[in-house]
Amino acid sequence: MKKYFFPLIVLLMLTSAACAQSKSATASVREPKTIDAGAEAAVAVAVEKFNQAMVSADRGQLEELTAEQLSYGHSSGKVQDKTVFVDDVVNGPFDFLTINAEDQTITLAGETAIVRQIFTSEATNNGAPTNIRIGNMLVWQKQNREWKLLARQAFKL
Repeated sequence: MKKYFFPLIVLLMLTSAACAQSKSATASVREPKTIDAGAEAAVAVAVEKFNQAMVSADRGQLEELTAEQLSYGHSSGKVQDKTVFVDDVVNGPFDFLTINAEDQTITLAGETAIVRQIFTSEATNNGAPTNIRIGNMLVWQKQNREWKLLARQAFKL
């Protein structure tokens, strides 16, 4: 019996190790993550509300849709915090007449969403007509069950 006991123990250990390795290999192959269509739609709605708030220069809506920690980067390189950004939209020289988001994509990462788009606008700058076409990356964060704009960086195309 002793002569069979040692090979049996070795066989059991090898079988156990093989099973564990097989389980580990299976665990590393992950199923494709399903897109949370509801969250993606909610972010798209927040982006649209934000654009409309900029067109209407609605201070209340702009403050509601932006995070207290907002970092708003313009294509010129200028960066504004929430207070300065909102005041600039409401009282500044730019008057947005239309805003459109083209080729928009939304990528979700937990409670954060990354939005990329081509931002086009008809506007006036100190009363002079101007057209804008820039790239945008916006970072939205879910805070207290609401999507808030946390960061935006525009870039020249």
